[in-house]
Amino acid sequence: MLMTSAEGAALLHNPSRNKGTAFTVQEREEHHLRGLLPPRVFTLEEQVARVITNVRTKATPIEKYLYLMGLYERNQVLFYRVLIDNMAELMPIVYTPTVGQACQEYSKNFVNAHGMYISIEDAGQIERILGNWPEQDIRVIVVTDGERILGLGDLGANGMGIPVGKLALYSACAGIHPEHCLPVTLDVGTNNSEFVNDPLYIGLRQPRLRGEQLDALVEEFVTAVQHRFPHAIIQFEDFGNRNAFRLLEHYRHICRCFNDDIQGTAAVTLAGIYSSLRITGKSLKDQTLVFLGAGEAGIGIADLFVSALKAEGVSEGEARRKCWFVDSKGLVCNERTDLQDHKRPYAHLHRFVPTLLEVVELVKPTALIGVSGMPQTFTQAIVEAMGEFNDRPVIFSLSNPTSKSECTAEQAYRWTDGRAIFASGSPFDPVKYNGKTLVPGQGNNSYIFPGVGLGVMACGAKRVTDEMFAAAAKTLAETTSQADLDTGCIFPPLGRIREVSAHIAYAVAEIAYKRDLCEFPRPKDLMAHIHEIMFDPQYE
Repeated sequence: MLMTSAEGAALLHNPSRNKGTAFTVQEREEHHLRGLLPPRVFTLEEQVARVITNVRTKATPIEKYLYLMGLYERNQVLFYRVLIDNMAELMPIVYTPTVGQACQEYSKNFVNAHGMYISIEDAGQIERILGNWPEQDIRVIVVTDGERILGLGDLGANGMGIPVGKLALYSACAGIHPEHCLPVTLDVGTNNSEFVNDPLYIGLRQPRLRGEQLDALVEEFVTAVQHRFPHAIIQFEDFGNRNAFRLLEHYRHICRCFNDDIQGTAAVTLAGIYSSLRITGKSLKDQTLVFLGAGEAGIGIADLFVSALKAEGVSEGEARRKCWFVDSKGLVCNERTDLQDHKRPYAHLHRFVPTLLEVVELVKPTALIGVSGMPQTFTQAIVEAMGEFNDRPVIFSLSNPTSKSECTAEQAYRWTDGRAIFASGSPFDPVKYNGKTLVPGQGNNSYIFPGVGLGVMACGAKRVTDEMFAAAAKTLAETTSQADLDTGCIFPPLGRIREVSAHIAYAVAEIAYKRDLCEFPRPKDLMAHIHEIMFDPQYE
């Protein structure tokens, strides 16, 4: 008898339908599985217990990552059930900081492609190639060209770990079904000489494409997506500064897309600022920000902060004057002739100041925000200075992975006598100080982008706007409880992230309906509709 792909061993190798040892006796008979599995039938809960026990026996985070990715390849329901039930423990494994190492070693550990690779050799054929993906109702695409992976730089085709990880969080954190998700890497070469000279490197071993050829490939890709997957959101991820801003500015008016490094980071940081105001008792208008780093993240945060101030009646010029940037050369100011276009709106009419410490002492900011990718650049002198003119200094050390953090949570707390309101990009453990346990917040974009994507999908929004990210920021801050704030933590626990994502989705959809951006009519009960479409990993 000829077996089909829905029977026998083929079924056990279909990760979206495989239940492994949870196939019932009847299912084993019906699908010709008898003898292919050990006889005992396990529940999903028992399988979860086995998996998490095995994860905890692994010696290093990268071993845990590889084990979980192996599970993803075998049984997606079980993978997502384990992740959702152990979110705080496993998010640092499937995403930052461990995903950084996973990307660096992606070629060495490569077994199966978890997404699609579109290379410059595919020009002219991209729409046809997208048709090779087994699922056709794609709603969310995360695409990278691998040029600026976290704070690690140009990782080329090895950057695939980022779209894969982001989409795992879309499913786990916001319930977007995995069959609606597509990770994509645009392989346009790499300027990383280590990879170019590595015989095991999985990507094109040639210099990175620039200029008109790159733009033409991106244009073909976006156009092909709109034809092949007309309901899909495109999330641009980890493109270099020279491309990220201009691609976002061009495509945001053409299709439903956003850049998480610019807009997602901005929203989670603005949410952290809103939450910090509940601790300090001050207003948004009272805030002055100093940024270390003037790339995608920093400019994105400042732009959203300016928008929030404008909504409160502050003029754009006055709002921009509350944002001060320090890049690798020093203060971003009008004296300089070397500024890139995205920095110029924040160039102050001020003499040049060469160091971050001097800028902090000059400006006396209420918040210091690190998005530089440069570790240990928030020195003791800088943090202590923040503590001198703030009762509760806000210190956001947001660079990823952990090895790139501008300072640790313990340093921020100890150098301010436990007064700092601290958040980081990658997680830090709670710190005991003077008999009190202080819980650092993690300014993780996963608080924002999954809920935004869910909201856009729920209403069929035709565009993704900054107003939606501002609403997401306010919603995230509002879902942070007083109990969380009392520990110093300015974000809700990761265990509540699906609830938070549903509220963010509601806020995003409300904006879309208000602005007449929706393809779908408004349901009678919008929140009920959002919960109804959320994927909950259970065996059918």
